[in-house]
Amino acid sequence: MDEHSRECLAIRVKRKLNPTEVIDALTDLFILRGVPGCTRSDNGPEFIAEAVRDWIVEFH
Repeated sequence: MDEHSRECLAIRVKRKLNPTEVIDALTDLFILRGVPGCTRSDNGPEFIAEAVRDWIVEFH
């Protein structure tokens, strides 16, 4: 969700997302909308994963 516009930029419905699925969703958004100035996430296990953290750091 874009915190400024409150627009839902993507939705992936599944009981549990793994880090690869999160990275895929973010990659799609970055391609379509450009790389954001900052990224904030909750503390769900998919965001705590080192793979997602490392991937986000690569773009910021």
